[in-house]
Amino acid sequence: MRVLVVNAGSSSIKVAVVEDGERVESHDDLPQHAPEVDAVGHRIVHGGPDLVAPTVIDADVERRLRELVALAPLHQPKSLRGLDEARRLLPDVPHVACFDTAFHATLPRAAHTYALPREWRERWGVRRYGFHGLSHAWAARRALEFAPGATRVVTCHLGAGASLAAVLDGRSVDTTMGFTPLEGLVMATRSGSVDPGLLTWIEEHEGLSPHEVAHDLEHRSGLLGLAGTADMRDVLARRDEDARLALDVYLHRLACGVAAMTVGLGGLDALVFTGGVGERAAEVRRRACAALGYLGVRVDERRNADARPDSEISAADAAVRTFVVEAREDLEIAACVERVLAA
Repeated sequence: MRVLVVNAGSSSIKVAVVEDGERVESHDDLPQHAPEVDAVGHRIVHGGPDLVAPTVIDADVERRLRELVALAPLHQPKSLRGLDEARRLLPDVPHVACFDTAFHATLPRAAHTYALPREWRERWGVRRYGFHGLSHAWAARRALEFAPGATRVVTCHLGAGASLAAVLDGRSVDTTMGFTPLEGLVMATRSGSVDPGLLTWIEEHEGLSPHEVAHDLEHRSGLLGLAGTADMRDVLARRDEDARLALDVYLHRLACGVAAMTVGLGGLDALVFTGGVGERAAEVRRRACAALGYLGVRVDERRNADARPDSEISAADAAVRTFVVEAREDLEIAACVERVLAA
């Protein structure tokens, strides 16, 4: 089967044609002329509480996707624009939604439940959904290919957005993102987790509107808020105090997050880095792994410095195996499309 994969992220759109598990074409945007494909697979960030598996998009599914825009304002509108453009280009083939939230539908109740009033949880579906699931699913599966006995895996998707997943026997049991993609790690322009009391204080005492607070948390925080740049390459190249602080904060939250993920696993067999930062920033991997040495994580300095996906960077005597894996949401999406259309 030939599948056109449309992957609209928070900072980019990637388009690929995948055939029999291999990428045969790639573009930075949708091609002007319709490619010969059997189906189109769309990365959709938020599927809500009900859309937890790849789904052929009809009018009802599209309506539900549009209702979820407020929960993923950086991503869902771009995915929907990609859907509109792809259907104009290819109106006669099935279009399948593949959800980043779906991989985390297996979270146990203790991991996905917020300690909030019952009416919030029941009336509005307030819970932790988790995101980057397509990337986490691929990275965890690749780790098991490299290390078949590694049943307890933490995957680190580090890009413009960043999140972790605890994967036990191939199933997500914990993750860092929550009700929206704003919770968790420090990201390029997103704050990650902050004290909710801080936000209500700013609204009450400084007069900022909820819209202004939301905008600043999404677009003016993270590395950008700390160092004045959202690009990790710039942060690593600089030696000024703001850049050092930004890197220290990023790494502190990253190492703390990995450690927290091991609670749901009961230990750690493998650690996987993926995404633009995870794949290319050897210094981030080195320092994060050094902070996790007490868990048995130890990387070989040379292997880490020279690493290219897909490769192992563990030290020879490390108790935990560490890998760098290329983010391949395109292959994961294509596989999901084939499964749902074959059913």
